[in-house]
Amino acid sequence: MHKYTKSIGFGEEISGSMMRKVEEEVCSEFTSHERMVLDENTDYCEFRKIIGERLELAMYGVLDLDDHFEKEYSVPVFQGKGVTTYADVIVEKKIDKEAYVGICEDPRVDISLMFYLQNPMEYARELQSGNLSKKKTSVTLSALACEGTVLLPVTKNEKNKKEQREQFRDRMMLVSAARKGDSEAIETLTLKDMDTYQKVSRRVVREDIFSIIDTYFMPYGVECDLYSIMGEILDMDLVINEVTREKIMILTLDVNEMIFDVCVPKSRILGEPAVGRRFRTNIWLQGKINFS
Repeated sequence: MHKYTKSIGFGEEISGSMMRKVEEEVCSEFTSHERMVLDENTDYCEFRKIIGERLELAMYGVLDLDDHFEKEYSVPVFQGKGVTTYADVIVEKKIDKEAYVGICEDPRVDISLMFYLQNPMEYARELQSGNLSKKKTSVTLSALACEGTVLLPVTKNEKNKKEQREQFRDRMMLVSAARKGDSEAIETLTLKDMDTYQKVSRRVVREDIFSIIDTYFMPYGVECDLYSIMGEILDMDLVINEVTREKIMILTLDVNEMIFDVCVPKSRILGEPAVGRRFRTNIWLQGKINFS
């Protein structure tokens, strides 16, 4: 079972036998089911069961001619809302299983964003149809976290906020130009980064790092779709895992002006979440490609 099933309410206290029973129910009492032909003898299948508002457990495997299903893997899914980015997406298939990773270059983040693709069957159908290149796409990101910490906000007046927004917009334009090979933009970004490093180095001697940096988005660990983030809480909601009755907190975060939802067990949050405060955690990033 995937590590991040904890994020949707299946904690460490859940026994292996209970999880096997839940998996059996996913196949027998599924909410949605999709299949596609692999060869003349087998179909590849996806079973999904809703276990809470916007929370699902998905199972993938092969089905033979005798309708015998052999599980390949299962994965927790947390559905996001709205559109996070309109950036172009490249999709790569994983080597070890029938799963996909999406990669997009959003100028709001200085790194290539990689995420687990939530709708692999839909993507495979679009790919087989040959119409994928003709369609406009957008991405709805969401994230699963096993735990997190609430931090107080950094105090800023309206002038500071306006200056920060202007600086962020300028940087986005420079990053976009640099990715297109603009040498002047690359040089300007390098000089700005050096200047920022010097300022932070001076301040960190007498100030806490989290009073200097109010938001960040950076890779975490060795897996490509794991990140460490900190962002401002814009909205919050509480949902229940219908199987375990565990309370799950859904937080809408603004991370580097990129807005998406994170789900995390309420019992694993250190501090009291509130709109305006910041939330720091390590996430598994998921995403759904919206085909139009």
